[in-house]
Amino acid sequence: MSRVYKAVAKLRELLRVKVFQALLFIILGLISYFVMFDNVRPEKINVKLLTPAEKTIRATQTVVDKEKTAEARSEAVKEAGDIYTLKKEYAQNRVDLISSIFDSAKEVKQDLIKKQQAAKKDGQDTEKLVLGTPEQVALVKQKLTEDVTKELSDSVFATLLKSDDNEVEIAEDLTLTAIHNVMNTKIPAAEVEIAKKRVEEQLRFSSLPQDLKSVAVVLGRFAIIQNDIYDREKSEEKIQAAKESVEPVKILQGQVIVEEGQLVDQDIYRNLQLAGLLEEQTSYLPYIGLGLFVLLTMGGLFYYFQLAREGDVKKQSQILLFSIVYLLSLLIMKTISLFQNAEFIDVVYFFPAAFAAMLIKVLLNERLAIATTIIMACYGTIIFNGGSASNLHITAGIFILLSGTASIILLNTKNYRSKILQAGMILSLFNFVLIMALLFIMDAHFQKMELLFFMLSALVSGLSSSILTIGILPFFETGFGILTTMKLIELSNPNHPLLRRILTEAPGTYHHSVMVANLAESACEAIGANGLLARVGCYYHDIGKTKRPQFFIENQMNIENPHDRLDPETSKDIILAHVSDGVEYLRKHRLPDEIVAIAKEHHGTTLLKYFFHKAKNEEREVKEADFRYPGPRPQSKETAVISIADSVEAAVRSMGGPTAEKIDSLIKSIIVERLQDGQFNECDITMKELEIVKKSLSETLKGIFHTRIEYPVISNK
Repeated sequence: MSRVYKAVAKLRELLRVKVFQALLFIILGLISYFVMFDNVRPEKINVKLLTPAEKTIRATQTVVDKEKTAEARSEAVKEAGDIYTLKKEYAQNRVDLISSIFDSAKEVKQDLIKKQQAAKKDGQDTEKLVLGTPEQVALVKQKLTEDVTKELSDSVFATLLKSDDNEVEIAEDLTLTAIHNVMNTKIPAAEVEIAKKRVEEQLRFSSLPQDLKSVAVVLGRFAIIQNDIYDREKSEEKIQAAKESVEPVKILQGQVIVEEGQLVDQDIYRNLQLAGLLEEQTSYLPYIGLGLFVLLTMGGLFYYFQLAREGDVKKQSQILLFSIVYLLSLLIMKTISLFQNAEFIDVVYFFPAAFAAMLIKVLLNERLAIATTIIMACYGTIIFNGGSASNLHITAGIFILLSGTASIILLNTKNYRSKILQAGMILSLFNFVLIMALLFIMDAHFQKMELLFFMLSALVSGLSSSILTIGILPFFETGFGILTTMKLIELSNPNHPLLRRILTEAPGTYHHSVMVANLAESACEAIGANGLLARVGCYYHDIGKTKRPQFFIENQMNIENPHDRLDPETSKDIILAHVSDGVEYLRKHRLPDEIVAIAKEHHGTTLLKYFFHKAKNEEREVKEADFRYPGPRPQSKETAVISIADSVEAAVRSMGGPTAEKIDSLIKSIIVERLQDGQFNECDITMKELEIVKKSLSETLKGIFHTRIEYPVISNK
């Protein structure tokens, strides 16, 4: 183990430089890339046109057949057709046009009659008015547009001029009514002539004179035009909608392109080509995609560790530890994937999906455990793709993700060894339910034997995760000097050599340490600090007193106080030495750095008031700094709480008749004194937390020193 510890120390030393940290993640990325390289290599098949297929071939990806999609859309456009809109306003326009023709003829006729009547009044000898002359027709045509006059013959206007006014009125009404009736119905271009005949039929059976009837028919036919007009905008919208309604023709992932023994015709060969399965086709995109994928995950992890607030030594240990766990998990995953047999059972369910998550949560923290679970789930979709039709086995990723996450939830803050095994057993049941859920979602059908194998795989996955975690954990604890909850539980065992030494050589100190441990644990848990670390740290914080136990008051049972015979400087040196002696003992027995720090910092740089004032009373020249502990001051919340609990326990024990008021006052004065002395300036404990610590210590001490009922003494007489 010493060799392992030295090797880890050397690697940790290298990782002090950020360049080596980056290099480590580059190496991890390269290993990951080559582990998954074979899994993304496109499958190539050697088939020949018009020969039977040697095996059943499925598409490894979903591809769009652009040519067939274009053909389908072209057919949809043809079927869509053009859109024509009935222009109802055309009916009124044509009615108004024919009405203007009748009105023009009437106006010219009236003007002519008025002129003749005016001439007669003036005594002029005028000839009888003859209507329908070419000159009169010309006057009518002047009132109309050129388009109208070109289409209608002069005889039409001549007839209107010379016909009876009443008959013209009747002819106008009949003509306009017929035009209105016909033009209000849809008239496509191909049915214009039919519509003209309908108007003609309506006017043929009128009682008009023959010449005026013929004019009405001509005007009626002239008025009828196409009113069902092509709508370009709506037609284009319909064509676009028809195109969009056609789904792209696809070759779906997992779709059978050709069955074993089936003849490879032109269409099948073309589909194989589209799916990229022919041997002569080469694609580098999967390799590029894998490289980018690994780059993202490794880059994210590197960035995570750079943002970590832990000290350099702790960060280096975390990076190295994570790298080892990551590589172990990746190696196990790749090894299991080599036994993939898609025709029987998916081997991903045998993979200890929770192994890395459990180990990293116990050794490091929950956030990194979750991140690792996500990354391993993503990699699992690639590594276990042997039983899938594509490069990504989504079911494998879901199984690893949910199983790993469940293990993180199952492991609570007190991660005893029995809890890990218990979590593994519960995880086995969870895995089986999860596997069944995934199979049911996919509507998979399986035999009884397959069901047994699924149960076995769930059991293997869950239990192997916990067994691997329990088995590998001691190596990491020893090699990296990591303090875990389980390690703290072991250190709290009274049979530990150092605790036995305190118990046998300084029983008063042992009792004092246990009392301080009870106080500190409750207070730490109240402010969210590590209560178990505080308890175990208290057990060992005064181990240095075992070197000279009789010089400490809690061990002076029925003996004279040796300090009464010593000068203050000597007494001071003995008392101060118990800190450095304790640190030496702890390091000699290789206790974790956190325990050593508690022993070293629990007195901070406080002043030995009794011996300092004793020296001053003896009229000596003394410096206050000489009577202070060497420090450092508490660096963590746990040590700060222990320093308060240590002083409070000793002070209350020496108090005569402690009451609730006295205890509260004492705790408050000790905290205020430490604050004024700057003992908490180097740790992140807050005033609010100190108030919570005060209440917790007070409640615990009141429970210990509660008022007891005085029972009467019963005489035996």
